[in-house]
Amino acid sequence: MNSKSHRRAAFSNLWVQGRTAIPREVREQLKLKPGDTLRYRMIADGILLDTPIEASEVPFAAFSEWTSEADEKAYSDL
Repeated sequence: MNSKSHRRAAFSNLWVQGRTAIPREVREQLKLKPGDTLRYRMIADGILLDTPIEASEVPFAAFSEWTSEADEKAYSDL
């Protein structure tokens, strides 16, 4: 067996609004900090969570006029 199969699993719950907390050990391993943008990729075996990405890699990042608090509230249930 490879070393990856021996790593401890981390778990979190999904809340009603589709939000979840990233477990501390995962945040520490990936060196995540508040405000980081993450990318989720669908792969054959599940989901791949990428390390933080640059703002230039975020689709539609140029449309910052749609990131107001009112927009966040309006689209929070999607």
